[in-house]
Amino acid sequence: MGQRIVCFGELLLRLGAPGHERLLQSPALQVHVGGAEANVAVALSRYGHDAAMVGRVADNTLGAAAVAELRRQGVDTRAVEAAPGRMGLYFLETGAGHRPSSVLYDRADSAFARADADAYDWPALLAGADWLHLSGVTPALGQACADTAIAAARAARSAGVRVSFDGNFRGKLWQAWDGDAAGILRELMAQADWLFADHRDIAVALGYQAEAEHAEARFDAAARAAFAAFPQLRRVASTVRVQHSVDRQSLAALSLDRDGFVARTPVCELSAIVDRIGTGDAFAAGVLHGALVGLDAQDSLQFGWGAACLKHSVPGDFALFDAQDVQAFVAQDGYHVRR
Repeated sequence: MGQRIVCFGELLLRLGAPGHERLLQSPALQVHVGGAEANVAVALSRYGHDAAMVGRVADNTLGAAAVAELRRQGVDTRAVEAAPGRMGLYFLETGAGHRPSSVLYDRADSAFARADADAYDWPALLAGADWLHLSGVTPALGQACADTAIAAARAARSAGVRVSFDGNFRGKLWQAWDGDAAGILRELMAQADWLFADHRDIAVALGYQAEAEHAEARFDAAARAAFAAFPQLRRVASTVRVQHSVDRQSLAALSLDRDGFVARTPVCELSAIVDRIGTGDAFAAGVLHGALVGLDAQDSLQFGWGAACLKHSVPGDFALFDAQDVQAFVAQDGYHVRR
């Protein structure tokens, strides 16, 4: 397809309680590789794109295994370096019914978090790239990570590389070091061509309160505020989720372009949800895929929404689908066995 997407962020190991158990209810944990930006890289690679990951992992067996899993999914991992420090972890307790899922982060002093901003040669790392993808998880890890993400975004803009940014606000991570979430996220959004964010992400960065009651009106007001604040921003896209319970939810998606074009999807009723983690990353990757293959704003949004809906059916962080799988879902191809 001729375009290269560079994703920068921390590659993680996820340790999850089996099924719907509480953490350590039984002495077992299921291991998956993940991380917001890595999830996007894997999805784009599976759609046939040249996706590369930049970052650092622990110089041990855990780091090597995580990198090998990305490589197995077709991601270019040559810029993922092994370095002193520990592997970033998070623990997941999957909820059920009216008991929400819960995440426990264990990422302090990881090899990725310990890297200084000058550890990355961005002109070299972005050579030949068409897009740089970042998320709000990375700057939430500490000042050095925030400085590195900003440096990457600025280098991309200087080199004519388009920037996509997923707000991904993580309050627990920001609170751990009392970081200036508003100022740092505002600077990253100021570098973005495309923004994946809901009204809450934008409200954190711009410091305003959403007053509209209806979800579409809240999104519209937030997106227009973002366009007013960030002159280079071209598109804002977001999922719209209604949670009836942990296991039964509804998902739609909206996007707004600077020229005022609004795209929206139908509502997908999700029942018997297997795994919600990574669905926002699947959405972002799907919308980016649409742009990379020349789809218009409506069809790009539809593809991203389809990818997000399907991700709810697969355990782990990665959206393990090909483009044909998503297209079949969007086309409402039914539930018959495909032989």
